[in-house]
Amino acid sequence: MHLGVIGFGSIGRELFSLLGDLDIARITVLVRAGRAATSTEALQQIAPDLVARTTFVEQDADFFAAAPDFVVEVAGHNAVEAYAAKVLKTGTDLVVVSIGALSDQSLHDALLAAAKAGQARLILPSGAVGGLDILAGLAPAGDMTLRYFGTKPPKAWAGTPVAETVDLDALDHALEFFHGTAREAALAYPKNANVAAALALAGGGFETTQVTLVADPEATGNAHRYELTSPLASVSVEIANKASGGNVKTSLATVYSVLREIRNRLGPIAI
Repeated sequence: MHLGVIGFGSIGRELFSLLGDLDIARITVLVRAGRAATSTEALQQIAPDLVARTTFVEQDADFFAAAPDFVVEVAGHNAVEAYAAKVLKTGTDLVVVSIGALSDQSLHDALLAAAKAGQARLILPSGAVGGLDILAGLAPAGDMTLRYFGTKPPKAWAGTPVAETVDLDALDHALEFFHGTAREAALAYPKNANVAAALALAGGGFETTQVTLVADPEATGNAHRYELTSPLASVSVEIANKASGGNVKTSLATVYSVLREIRNRLGPIAI
């Protein structure tokens, strides 16, 4: 495999620490301008066995000229907007971690059109949550109701709209600060609501998926709970994740869900 990676932030670095034993011949990584040298130095510390196989590029033209045969995005919503359609149009399958970007209906439609034009697949990993398979399986039956609750420590909500009205550092109780649709959550809290977007896309859609977001000083990680009812089944899922070491907003399970997609691509069995 020639793996392409867009981004080398906290998720990207955690991911690279897990790739050493996989049969990846070459890796091309697109990073921000001025970041190639420092990224190489960081990789030397994280996964020295991958340095010889990895090239960091700062220009998207160089990334696409390298022609990776499988691409993973771990850079955020802006990167999805900037590069995802172009990747798909080249006929290259793309794993999008920043699923919340698809709450923008025009971007969602553009990526579907690009995937069809390139005969490529847009792959949405499970991220920090599980059970997307049963949601997707039940969705065609219709009449689905889905309620999602996302709980994180107060510091995970720093820099978000709630921080403008609530002193998160002084918070001494669990605070439900947002109630709305998955689309509203993904647009208002783009770095914290990828789970809500994933559930919506697997289930009944952005408008019918209801979301509650919680800041809890007692939380030691990121917790996700959702309740689903449909004519075929009732489902309740609760997951308590450890946060990524490099970013409290991100669950470490998200990194492993990307690793799973890469392993499925490489292996004789996909599960």
